[in-house]
Amino acid sequence: METESNLKQLVEPETLKGFQDLLPENMIARNAIIDKIRKVYEKYGFVPIDTPTLEYLTTLVGTGGEEVNKQLFKLESPEGDPIALRFDLTVPFARLIAQYPEKLKLPFRRYHLGPVFRADKPDPGRFRQFTQFDIDIAGSGSIMADAEIVATMCEVLRSIGLAGSGADGQVATPEFQVRINNRKLVDALLAGSGITEQETQKHVLRVVDKLQKIGLDSVRAELGAGRTDESGDKIRGVGLAPDVIDRILAFISVTGATREALIAAVAEVLPASAHTETALQEMQELATALKCLGVGEQEAIFDPSLARGLDYYTGPVFEAFLPSAPQFGSIMGGGRYDQLVERFMENAIPATGASIGLDRLIAALTHLGKIEVVPTTTKVLVLAMRGIPATELLAIATELRAQDIPTEVFMGETNTSVRKQFAFANAKGIPVAVMLGEDELSSGHISVKNLEVGMQSRANIQDHSEYHKAGRTGQATVERSQLVQAVKEML
Repeated sequence: METESNLKQLVEPETLKGFQDLLPENMIARNAIIDKIRKVYEKYGFVPIDTPTLEYLTTLVGTGGEEVNKQLFKLESPEGDPIALRFDLTVPFARLIAQYPEKLKLPFRRYHLGPVFRADKPDPGRFRQFTQFDIDIAGSGSIMADAEIVATMCEVLRSIGLAGSGADGQVATPEFQVRINNRKLVDALLAGSGITEQETQKHVLRVVDKLQKIGLDSVRAELGAGRTDESGDKIRGVGLAPDVIDRILAFISVTGATREALIAAVAEVLPASAHTETALQEMQELATALKCLGVGEQEAIFDPSLARGLDYYTGPVFEAFLPSAPQFGSIMGGGRYDQLVERFMENAIPATGASIGLDRLIAALTHLGKIEVVPTTTKVLVLAMRGIPATELLAIATELRAQDIPTEVFMGETNTSVRKQFAFANAKGIPVAVMLGEDELSSGHISVKNLEVGMQSRANIQDHSEYHKAGRTGQATVERSQLVQAVKEML
């Protein structure tokens, strides 16, 4: 006869494509990075907010451009309203600014950590649900606000272990670089080249934005008649004339040893106009502010090829990448979006900000060996010794936890051997074990063992008896009243 368990239909445990499960070693490293970033954000005066992951569809559609519209996860509320999962944290922030004018005093600095969703093609470090960690300044049109965003970005990257150059330039080649451009420079180029139709302008920006990925020749082809990619697919071209393409390529190819030199070089290739003069003046102010903020010339460079993909940017735009891990692309980016809040209210409220792609950043840092894998936050394991009441073990744990020492009591199978409990601690990376045997209990003593020292002492020993002797290395028996002090010394 078949039992109920035989008839049970098991569900295959699997993760949705483009999504990820985060196990303890992932989350511990992730939380450590988040804490470092948060400290920098708060040092610059940013305060935390949160918004729902779901927004009305009308809030989101059209803000990120045609490509983002295609990537929305669209749903329906219980009331039948069209809704969608947010694709970034910036549009909800613009909605928030418009919705709470009395509560949010401008200028307002916020930071926001949360998941966002895009039905995009998964790649290394790219997921359909990913976490962003944003900062924004709303209510200020000053270029100083943009400079503060860039300075914060650079300090964040230094704080998580990436070498920067700083204003003194002591590091010749920083491990990160923030590229900066100004959409007003690009607009001046397009207007001066006779490209005034909005959809054509957007197409040009999308093509230029792919420069780092596809190269100059492919950009040239896409600005013209189009090209066929490696898979054989035909990519529609913008259809620009050869002389206009040359002008655009000359602009995005400009380089300079310093931010000031780049501004001078760009001025030579842009058509003279009021748009050009305004854009160059903004970049000059930004260069001056960055210097005052101690941002090194090689940490933040001006790069005319940077376009950024979202449609809502109106001024300076920024993007951070790691030269030693280019396959991960941008790990942080943003810019000025002075018109986005106008979707929700009549008053114009200028704003600027940046977003960290946390998952991509952590994937890149892991690739570079900058992430320490820690499987647990527990620092002490209280072993379950034969004949010792559970109340004694819990009392030990309570005493250590009262001193903010993360402590775990072994709660495996009854009568698990001491050796297996040590193996459990070693597998989890717990550095200290506390042992209370019957003799120690009666004499008022307790044993504390440094497991890391013990493992090191046995590392190259082959002889069984010597291995057993070495196992006591790093172990001390102390009076019960000295437990906390002994543990702190070992930690």
